Amino acid sequence: MNIYLLIAASLSAIAALLHLGCIYFGASWYRFFGAGEHMALMAEQGSWQPTIITLVIFSVLSLWSAYAFSAAGLIIRLPFIRLALSLITLVYLVRGLAGFTLMSFTLKNNPMGRSPEFWLWSSVICLIVGIVHAIGLKKQWATL
Repeated sequence: MNIYLLIAASLSAIAALLHLGCIYFGASWYRFFGAGEHMALMAEQGSWQPTIITLVIFSVLSLWSAYAFSAAGLIIRLPFIRLALSLITLVYLVRGLAGFTLMSFTLKNNPMGRSPEFWLWSSVICLIVGIVHAIGLKKQWATL
């Protein structure tokens, strides 16, 4: 069993569940997790838009978790597993690195309504998850 892929899958699953928490607990969670004041206000006003956006993110993260669990051998083998895990790893790594650029841009303009702290912490988290994915993928590559 590949511990790195298990950790990666668990981290994606936790992120997915936290997104569900935002839907359930509403504006205060959107604010706490840095979704931006606009999302929080829409949630307070009863708009469906934050829920739909957050459900899409939840679904993507859940699928990513399933792929990592599959590659680790914990669940059935999913199709296109090499390609999927490669892309998932790439997205986490690119998002992590791009966030640092967005953080410096946010200090000047802040067009997305997110704080520099949001970009810093979310980027660090994405980089860590991406690195764990990359290590797990490298260790498992021959059997995928």
